Amino acid sequence: MQQEFVFDGADYDHDRDGKRLAKNHLNLRDLMQDKVYRTLHEISYLTKIPEASVSAGLRDFRKEKFGSHVLNKKYLGNGLYSYQLILNK
Repeated sequence: MQQEFVFDGADYDHDRDGKRLAKNHLNLRDLMQDKVYRTLHEISYLTKIPEASVSAGLRDFRKEKFGSHVLNKKYLGNGLYSYQLILNK
């Protein structure tokens, strides 16, 4: 069964963006479900998703429609953060 995601935004076009964003969401979930803290750069490198898209995709996990998951962040210094995703059951 294929999971349906409902994305939105001022520049969102379902035909153009829907499949890509759904794939990104699943790739982020698959990587981050291990609860390891990673920087945007590390996540981008491992998933081949651009850093700006990683950042937006991680924020989506906090939204109710995407499960209201917990996204923790840790300040590493010099403006750099690492992120940890805790998925709800």
